[in-house]
Amino acid sequence: MTEISTRHENVARDFAAVADRVTKWDAPTPVPEWTAGDIVEHLLAWFPAALESWGGPTLTDIPARGLAERWRLRTVEVQAILDDRDRAGVIIESGDFAGMRLGEAIDRLYTADIFMHTWDLARSADVEIHLSGPYATGLREGLAAMGDGLRESGHFGPAVETDSDDPIDRLMAFIGRDPQWSVSAAN
Repeated sequence: MTEISTRHENVARDFAAVADRVTKWDAPTPVPEWTAGDIVEHLLAWFPAALESWGGPTLTDIPARGLAERWRLRTVEVQAILDDRDRAGVIIESGDFAGMRLGEAIDRLYTADIFMHTWDLARSADVEIHLSGPYATGLREGLAAMGDGLRESGHFGPAVETDSDDPIDRLMAFIGRDPQWSVSAAN
């Protein structure tokens, strides 16, 4: 296993552990327009087209099952790509990620998205989760390096002020989440 495949395995497992504990898929989340179920649907929906545009394989259209089960099935497929050095090493030939290896693009976009949405889902389900502080710091620094383009994409809200030194709080505030958000206060 490579560092990238190991990271995806760990981040996807953390997300699955939270998804398995969700009891209200219609619960609010720190993303105002999304429910808990919308977070899983988002992760299931956007990635297959991106993967294909990067020259990756076509992922299975997962039949309508429970969200946690659909997540586990998708994770197995993506992990198989990352565990295969030949497939993960394919060079993306066109688009914004031309010249980058497929595994690196998956890591930078998809695994990072899973990581951030694990926090969202855990807050929505009122589940305690321990996320990697060093990874959160690196992710925040990488996102900050993108400058104004980061927020212009519409994927991230304006940064939220925080006095916290916690790397997870700082990441979530940077991407527009209130680190103190709780489902009980939202209801």
